[in-house]
Amino acid sequence: MPIQWTINKGRVPIKIWTRELEYDALQQLVNVSQLPIISYPIAAMPDVHFGKGATVGSVIPTASAIIPAAVGVDIGCGMCAVRLTLNARDLPDNLHPLRNAIEAAIPLGFNQHERSKIRGSAHAREARRMSDRLDVIVGKHPGLMKMQRHFNETWICQLGTLGGGNHFIELCLDEADQVWVMLHSGSRGIGNVIGRYFIAAAQKDMRRHRVALPDKDLAYLSEGSALFDDYVEALDWAQDYAMENRRMLLRLTLESLATGLPPFGVVEEAINCHHNYVSREEYFGKRLFITRKGAISALAGELGIIPGSMGAKSFIVRGLGNEASYCSCSHGAGRRMSRSEAKRRFSRRDLVLQTEGVECRKDGGVLDEIPGAYKDIDAVMANQSDLVEIVHTLKQVLCVKG
Repeated sequence: MPIQWTINKGRVPIKIWTRELEYDALQQLVNVSQLPIISYPIAAMPDVHFGKGATVGSVIPTASAIIPAAVGVDIGCGMCAVRLTLNARDLPDNLHPLRNAIEAAIPLGFNQHERSKIRGSAHAREARRMSDRLDVIVGKHPGLMKMQRHFNETWICQLGTLGGGNHFIELCLDEADQVWVMLHSGSRGIGNVIGRYFIAAAQKDMRRHRVALPDKDLAYLSEGSALFDDYVEALDWAQDYAMENRRMLLRLTLESLATGLPPFGVVEEAINCHHNYVSREEYFGKRLFITRKGAISALAGELGIIPGSMGAKSFIVRGLGNEASYCSCSHGAGRRMSRSEAKRRFSRRDLVLQTEGVECRKDGGVLDEIPGAYKDIDAVMANQSDLVEIVHTLKQVLCVKG
């Protein structure tokens, strides 16, 4: 049965789809609900947990302002998934060579493509297509270039790279043993630069106007200002970059898999969805900015992706168009403990046990991503059965982490 309850401690109600909510996350939600720019209820998804700037798993509606820190610094982070014309019997018994092939083709963590190897390629052509829009943004805000060494080279070379943390590439099987590729990544270093720059700009603007905030990270930019327009322009660019990054990652992954699997095709068009972003949508008869911080769009009939963890199930879902959540749902299982706590509480042996049957890294470098650090994905899905319906249940057999 779904869970949905409401608290009233600010200017607007907070609608919550879980009973598993730590105090710090609740306080973050209350802080947002006290802002003068908030006139409509806030929604908290069942994977909600404490985050930097704003609560992860929150959906924030604003009529004439945006909070850059609520979007965060991994602008456009999200998921991509596609089903292949293969099933479980087409996979080799030993998946390690396939993982090696993916890891050899796709830069992970802080690594990026070498400029000399992509010059003149489709990769470089795509980067050039995006560069004109970025040049306009940087022309108005040259300070962006000072926040990252080799600015232009870095964003180009990071297109089609995974990153670290909770980003991943997985080979999965669904309930019918059909093979899927699923991946999670965002706007890489350039999204971080844009996010940090405009968060700082919003905080400076709040100080200039002497606006009192419950948390400095909730500084906002008001519609009608040049800074607001510039942020929206940069935000849209970073979200497009993140989408293209996932498309390129998917292509590179499929090319890698082709070296070790029987010939295959793609059954349907890839699902490619953001979960850290802003969208312009209509609710209450008004055009609003909907900020989804760790939440995906779940419009009626819309397909989405809700991953579990390195050792848990994931789901392809179809939105039910529930306007109480601004047609949104969770973006994953959601952390139930911090990365540092996970490292204190679990050992490498725990990681091996909890990822049994999955071809993946099992070293201390990914201990903070251990399945035990995340909420129970089945409970999360049960709590939001009024937001989405399950179309496919996936279980990973191979996982690449940054």
